[in-house]
This record gives sequence, structure tokens and C-alpha cells, in this order.
Amino acid sequence: MREGTLLQTLHFNSILVDPANTTGNANLNEKKTDFAHFTEVPPRDRVSMSVPIVLPATDYTKDLIEASGKKDIALVTKHGKTVAILRNVEIYANRKEEIVTRCFGVIDRGHPYIKHIYNGGDWLLGGEVELLGRIRYNDGLDQYRFTQKELMEKFASMGADVIYAFQTRNPTHAGHAYLMRNGREQLLAKGYKNPVLWLSPLGGWTKEDDVPLDVRVKQHVAIMKDKDDEDLAPSELSKRWTVMAIWPSPMIYAGPTEVQFHAKSRRNAGASYFVVGRDPAGMKGSELAEFSPDDDLYDGDHGRYVLQTSPGIGGLGLLSFQKVKYDRTTQSMRLPDPERPQDFISISGSTMRALARNGARWCEGYFDQAMVDARECVPPGFMVPAGWDIVCDYYQNIDSKTWVPYSLPVPDPHADSHTLPHAQYGTEDFTLYVKEGSKTASPWHDLQLYPSEHMRDVVNLVTEIPMYSTAKMEVQKSLASNPIKQDLNKDGSVRFYTYGTPFFNYGMLPKTWEDPGVVVDGAGGDNDPLDVMEIGEGPLPMGSVVSCKVLGAFTLIDEGETDSKIICIRTSDPLAARVSDVYDLDRHKPGTISRIRQWLKRYKTSDGKPENSLAREEPFTPQQAMDLIEETHARWEALVGNHEIGDADFWYSE
Repeated sequence: MREGTLLQTLHFNSILVDPANTTGNANLNEKKTDFAHFTEVPPRDRVSMSVPIVLPATDYTKDLIEASGKKDIALVTKHGKTVAILRNVEIYANRKEEIVTRCFGVIDRGHPYIKHIYNGGDWLLGGEVELLGRIRYNDGLDQYRFTQKELMEKFASMGADVIYAFQTRNPTHAGHAYLMRNGREQLLAKGYKNPVLWLSPLGGWTKEDDVPLDVRVKQHVAIMKDKDDEDLAPSELSKRWTVMAIWPSPMIYAGPTEVQFHAKSRRNAGASYFVVGRDPAGMKGSELAEFSPDDDLYDGDHGRYVLQTSPGIGGLGLLSFQKVKYDRTTQSMRLPDPERPQDFISISGSTMRALARNGARWCEGYFDQAMVDARECVPPGFMVPAGWDIVCDYYQNIDSKTWVPYSLPVPDPHADSHTLPHAQYGTEDFTLYVKEGSKTASPWHDLQLYPSEHMRDVVNLVTEIPMYSTAKMEVQKSLASNPIKQDLNKDGSVRFYTYGTPFFNYGMLPKTWEDPGVVVDGAGGDNDPLDVMEIGEGPLPMGSVVSCKVLGAFTLIDEGETDSKIICIRTSDPLAARVSDVYDLDRHKPGTISRIRQWLKRYKTSDGKPENSLAREEPFTPQQAMDLIEETHARWEALVGNHEIGDADFWYSE
């Protein structure tokens, strides 16, 4: 969003539009925001837009864009794949408090999406997104992802005369089925002949304790049966009038504000009605919530009420329901009957999760609320048996690394042909072995430091992180053969740079070691091989071994350790023959030294850590860098000659 569009979203939950250009404002939301000049005749229409769609950026990214002089920028994934172009970029301040207070209306710094907003960069990028191709996730679920056009064609092929949408972020039980089937009955009563349900599981980011996307999708498939209505069990849906299609949006848990976006976005793909139940898009407050710690942040009825009165939803019809309960007499979910409250059982989400963890089976004979609350059994008909088995399997194996939490493209590691990958890239199990000939080789101990003993200004770079990728890959010193793996955060998740997109290839030098026992100005070495930043054109394959011309170095003081970075350029780069040091490089690529310096000092600040410092502001000369390489090579030779001076878990070649 551009700044003007964001302001309308935050303050009106809608934006002005003029698609027919009747007031000359067809491109109002595609122009850079101008606070000095306003259109004399504003658009007459508003459409619902309640949730900000923004792209945060750090100072580093902002400076790169401004220094480039370009109006358009490439958008890349975390793994460096270019997927889109952002046209006519607008950069403006990320006023986080304003976004949080206007969008969420709560004070809760522990709220998962509010934390995400505060962790974002201090700038926002606006503009028009031009996709370069269809996004494929390759996660086994692409068959359930459709474009807007494909969805509407699918609805038409089923002979639908009206579409109604139901969003899910949980497994579907008989209560959900009741809402969807009753919604269809309401539409038939209105005179429609063939209402088609769009079962729409949310596919984007969800909080970590929500049910993973693949579990939800498989469970939804299990409840869809090729049956006539009269043959359906209470917890089943008919394939003859149901289309399941993943919706790619994330969940931000903004309650009444967010449900307006959910409804409006489904209308854009053909839905004329939207089913809304109790507490849509809500959640409990965290322990940091100012007014609702461990209690619902939003009143359960407010979302439905706000949606009924929302401006700009363009005639979208709403099928609104109150909370349903399990009726023991019919073994189905329905609206409670006040004449016989003893027959109705409430099954909360926490109760369902506990039952699934216990692998609870179906109740037999008499059962009541107390038995269900005690996790003794599951009321018959609460869920399709095959679907319940899927849910139980998840909760009983919740720590498995195989689940797909939300829509994340399964990436290609862009690895060199002389490597051997193991497991899926992007996971903690991914391991990349470097090969020398037909054998696995240690990039630290087996590969040669120099391509030629006669040219000490050219070294062998082992690429760990290709240019534009933010996955923090590193040679593992303690594993056999020292393969390349992704670093992990303290919570066990794989680590990414959050500061921005690296403009360099990053790697290490074989047979070098920054010895912690060598202390200079109070700081010892960082206990790693010597790092390298390669400033050529384009990404190098992960695990590739590349001849690189030494141009200089910087020494970083990182959390009390020296962490030197050799600056080089691959010898195959057309610029290599014309540059001798980093100053030559700066003349051909203005601003390179400044960008390197800024990255080294500030790349951890986006994770809430303090700035690093440099041992000196000016880069080393090529000769000083070569001396540093020789010194760390000598320390490596000492290490392999006497393992006791290194860590006990270091792995060495035989």
C-alpha cells in the first residue's frame, strides 16, 4: 500500500475508488501520496479495506533503493528467488503504534502479529506489484490453490447460481458443518437453485499453536463426500456443492477489523455471501495484554455485528450464526434449545485438542458434559471418523518436523553440481555436503586454500550463502565432513537475516581458523574459518568453490570477538582484471565500501541486538588482507597438529 491508501485503511476501514474514471481518479491509489495537493472532485465510491497490506524495510534497504536512483525494485523470497517487481516505489515511515492501535484496538505487546509489526523495519515500501509468474509452493497442496479466474470457472462448471464462502483456520467439526449446511438451506429458501460452498482454509501465516495447513486441508478432504444431501452424516459436506480452495492471506488476529477483510476478499473471487460465526478472527490476550490477559481480546458478538454494518462491502450478503452446541438427542451440532439445556454439550477448542492428544474414541451409552470435559470420550458424530483420526495423529505427533504450518514455498537450494544435498532445504535437517571428485570432502580441512601456490592474491572461496538469499547457512565444524547447514535460532527454528537482502555472496576460506587464543585489543578470534564477502555480479551456487581475487578486508568486533571478513571478487567476473583493491571497486560500483561497512555494523540490529563495531573504519589493503589469510592459515595448521587447542567437538579429516 502507498501511504495515502494505508491512511484510508487505518482510519476508515475502506478506500476511495473510481474504476470507471468518472471523476478522473481511476489511478488514485496508484499514485505517490501527495500531501500538498488533493483532487478537487474525489471518487464517489468506497470499497472495504480494513487490513493494512504493507512491506516493511530497514534503513539498509531504504538507503540501497534511494542510492540506486531506480523507481522499480525486484522482490525476492528469503531464498533469493525473484518473484515480482514493485513499480514506482514510495518509501514512507512505518508508524507502528498508529497501525497497531487503529487496526487491533488492543494493548498487548505479546500478541503474535503485533510483535511481528514491532519487529519490522522502520520504513514501509508502497507501489504496484507485478508478478513475474505464478507462485508455486511445491508443498503437496498446490492442487488446492486456484487463481481468481480459475475459481470462478470452477464455480461455473458446477452450475452454481450463487457462491457462499466459509473461512477456516481449524479442523472442521459438526458445528462448522451445521453452519455451512444451514447456510445452503437459507440460500435455497431465498430461491437459489444451486448454492455452491467455497470452503476456504486460510493458507497464510498463522500463530505457532494453530493447526498446520496440511492437517486442516487433509481433514477437510476427509469430510467431503460424493453423496446426496439426504445421505450425508451431520459432520459431512457434499462434494457436489463444495469447492475447497486455499486462500493465501495470513491471519493477523485483529477480530472485528480483520473479519471485514476476510469477507471482502472472498467477494473479489466470486462469493455473494459470507458465513460468519462467533468471535471471527479473535484470540485470547497474552499475559502482557493490558485489559484481557488470558481472556478473549474481542467480544464474541462484535465481529458479526461490525460486519453487518461495515461500509463498502458492496452488497455482500452475510449468513450470521450464534454459537452452536452438541445435541445428545440427535447426535449433531445445532443451536441450543432453551427448553432442554441438559441435552446440549459445549465442546471448546481446548477440550477438542485435549481429546485428540489423548486419542479419545467415541462415547458409548450415556455421556454428559462432565465426561467430555474429563477427556473420557468424543461425542458420536462430532467429526467424521477419518477426519478425527487425522486430528489425533497431529496432536499425538505435534513435535514432528513434517507438518506444513502455512503456505511456504519449498525452495531450491541453488546448490553447486559438485555437492550432495540431504533432506529438504529450508528445514533444520537440510545438509549440503561438498564433493571433491566422487568423494565427500571437508570444505574446512580438505579443500585447498589457494588455487595456485604461485598466486597468493587469489583464494578459493566456498560459497555458503548465495547473493540475495537471507538463509543463514554455515559450514558445521562439529559434524562429519563439515557440511553446510542453516543456523538455528534459540527456539530451534531456522535462522534468516532480517536486516535486508545481501548484495554479496558469503562464504569461508578452507584451512583457516580465527583462533580465540589470539587476543588483539582485548578480543580473541571467533573460533571459525575466515569469512569472505564476494562482490561480483549475481549469485554463486551454494557449496561452489570459486577462485576469488583478494581486494581487502574488514575486522568486525562482534560480541567481544574478532570476526574478519575478506573482500574479494571472483576471477571470472569482467571487473576482476580492472580492480586491485576495494577503492578501485568503489570507483566502479560507487557506495560499495559504505554498504559493506553499514551491513557489518548493523545487520544484527533488526533482531534487537546492539550495533557491532569495526576494529578500524578503513578497509585493509590487499596485502594486509593476504597477511591476515596467511596468519589464520598458520593457526589452522596449529589446530590440526594439536587438536587440544580447539573445541573438543571439532571434526577433523583423517
